[in-house]
Amino acid sequence: MVERKANPLFTQLRDRIRTRRATLSVIGLGYVGLPLAVEMAKAGLRVHGIDVDQTKIAMVNRGRSYVQDVSEGDLKDMVGRGRLDATSDYSVLGRSDVVDICVPTPLRKTKDPDISYIIDAVEQIAKYLRRGQLIILESTTYPGTTEEVILTRLQQKGLVVGRDFFLAFSPERVDPGNKAYRTTNIPKVVGGITRKCTTVACEFYGTAIKNVVPVSSTTVAEMVKLLENTFRSVNIGLVNEMCLMCARMGIDVWEVIEAAATKPFGYLKFLPGPGLGGHCIPIDPFYLSWKAKMAGFEPRFIELAGQINASMPDYVVERVCHALNDARKSVRGSKILILGVAYKANVNDTRESPAIDVMRELIARKARVSFSDPHVDRIRCDGRLLRSVRLSPAKLRSYDCAVIVADHAAFDYAMIVRASRAIVDTRNALRKYRARKITRI
Repeated sequence: MVERKANPLFTQLRDRIRTRRATLSVIGLGYVGLPLAVEMAKAGLRVHGIDVDQTKIAMVNRGRSYVQDVSEGDLKDMVGRGRLDATSDYSVLGRSDVVDICVPTPLRKTKDPDISYIIDAVEQIAKYLRRGQLIILESTTYPGTTEEVILTRLQQKGLVVGRDFFLAFSPERVDPGNKAYRTTNIPKVVGGITRKCTTVACEFYGTAIKNVVPVSSTTVAEMVKLLENTFRSVNIGLVNEMCLMCARMGIDVWEVIEAAATKPFGYLKFLPGPGLGGHCIPIDPFYLSWKAKMAGFEPRFIELAGQINASMPDYVVERVCHALNDARKSVRGSKILILGVAYKANVNDTRESPAIDVMRELIARKARVSFSDPHVDRIRCDGRLLRSVRLSPAKLRSYDCAVIVADHAAFDYAMIVRASRAIVDTRNALRKYRARKITRI
């Protein structure tokens, strides 16, 4: 796309960003949007957070954090200084220099991409779009979304991208609970529709993020995110299949993995588990698979990994049945305690958690299921609202089987081994224990 050499709108926007006079609106105040809003406010920008959830809005405006990775002290400080507020009023978009879209992108039941939240956000942006604005999509999506869906809608007002307004995609790389890598030190990939779009988007992220990585287009940036998470999905699928294979052959897969991990080159350590969780890894490969099929390509490798990973909760239930059989009990009527319902250790995020699938299947088999999680107070499963059980030796003894699904550091594993009648360990959390009551996947 041809761009004019001199563009006063580009220069003005870049200068406003560099001098921290720019105003930012972040649409979606979840695990991605709220950390971004806080870090940009800390960098000196004026930030409006937009969300449809009135509870989130009220908490942000009171300086109360509901995202584990956002310091309540930082949030309260930014709100108190007048640098950050939250609202459901989209009219603030008209006063914003930069708009960052951080909305969910789930899958439909048919495993097709659901970008309805993106479309809703873009329709609101289009109402208030003015010359000189930068629009960025961070929500994970299929290659082509920024150009085919967003650009098409925004140019309906007659404004020209790269001249009148600027549009880019930058994949979010949030890893909830990771204390080493946070918003500011995770490299930020940025691809714009035009060269000026990329440049000004890099300027924006550079205000708070140490390493910004420009790429040649929005489609490249969109594909980067899908490759990253499909890489994890495929390798987890491989090691999950190794887990199933080793179980059939009577080999300790955990010992195999630890020994293989001593190789200093050509090997990356992945661990088996009860299934995939979180917003990205269980979903992103399906976005890529769907787009590949639209292009006439059959992504067999990716889909096979997805099938293996999706089967792991059923395998966990099978192991629970074996553990109960060894104790001469039937799963029907047995009391089963799920230890950890978050999708991974030490977080409170239950999105796509395999624990929910394990619980549903156990409930379908007429087991009496409860859960305990130091980070999650309550969950809804199979139409029921369940509250976390507080662990004690007496409480553990009251259950026929305990199932470790998320290996939280806060669990007292010595007590769990000592007091439980039977244990199924899906995370090798009890690696140092050799009690016969322990069944490993």
